[in-house]
Amino acid sequence: MTTQNLTTDKIEALEAVTKQPFLLTFASKELKADREIVLAAVTQDGLALRFANDELCNDREIALAAVTNLPKALKYASAELRNDRDVVIVAVSQDDRTLVYASEELQADRKIVLIATPQNARAIMLERASS
Repeated sequence: MTTQNLTTDKIEALEAVTKQPFLLTFASKELKADREIVLAAVTQDGLALRFANDELCNDREIALAAVTNLPKALKYASAELRNDRDVVIVAVSQDDRTLVYASEELQADRKIVLIATPQNARAIMLERASS
């Protein structure tokens, strides 16, 4: 399988990103905008979200799949989804450090900070700084 095939063939692209999600970077614009391909990639490696087109970075199901797989993927979600309470809770409940990628509003949200707190005291410092 070559990266040239990945850029044009949906079936091969789907197979490729399922095995090696980073290959999404070599996909054509059309394939990076294909919901099925992007969802397959982020399910295997949440950071593949960084290669998806803007519309799919704003797709709630895709963002949830990405942060469920790897919380740090919150960084690549759209601003709207970094302000989505459920998406942020999934991320910070697994890794408190992802709070820095949440919107300022949610970084200051007491409930969100308390969810992150059991994992690391840095979340408490963020809450105090935002008060």
